[in-house]
Amino acid sequence: MQCPLDGSQLVMTDRNGVEIDYCPQCRGVWLDRGELDKIIERSVPAAPAASAPARDRYDERPRKKKKRDSFLSEIFDF
Repeated sequence: MQCPLDGSQLVMTDRNGVEIDYCPQCRGVWLDRGELDKIIERSVPAAPAASAPARDRYDERPRKKKKRDSFLSEIFDF
């Protein structure tokens, strides 16, 4: 198969059990339908089991309520 960009011969190689075509001249990679999905599935490690969210030390502090600004504060510097 020819490279659509520069017309040189594409080379087939195996990546993570998926055959991909690449151009040795322009270094373009050409994938067939579904090959990108297979590469992504095989490259992402299995997700760890869901655990309890880590608590920040800031979560334990009492929060101060911010005083709402009046509409006049937008016009004048109070």
